[in-house]
Amino acid sequence: MIRIGATTGMSQATARSGVVHVAGQVAWGDDGEVVGEGDSRRHADQVFANLRRVLAEAGCGFDDVAKLTCYLTDPADFPGYAAAKAAVFGDQAPACTTVVVAALLDPRLSIEVEAVAIRTAAGSTAGVAS
Repeated sequence: MIRIGATTGMSQATARSGVVHVAGQVAWGDDGEVVGEGDSRRHADQVFANLRRVLAEAGCGFDDVAKLTCYLTDPADFPGYAAAKAAVFGDQAPACTTVVVAALLDPRLSIEVEAVAIRTAAGSTAGVAS
């Protein structure tokens, strides 16, 4: 099982037949504290840093991501999220869905991103629940 920041025993990623499903990543730093509260760009940058770490543990990178789903608690956070996503993917962004929700589990969090990646080469499955 891959663990990033504060978790409650949930798998951060699962893999089957080369398809990696990454659970929603939020802006928790390594210390378990929220990063960038009130600053959607900093918040999203931390989300993508956490996503990068989980993907690497699963033997993938951003080039392997086929689909993103983003949950925002405020549509005003979309520009910060979009800028962070563009910094990661450039003009090669995967298919994306963005949904506005009433709240996330921790009220200090405003952005959550989950991903589906396709492992294109024999990568490590260490720490990935199959």
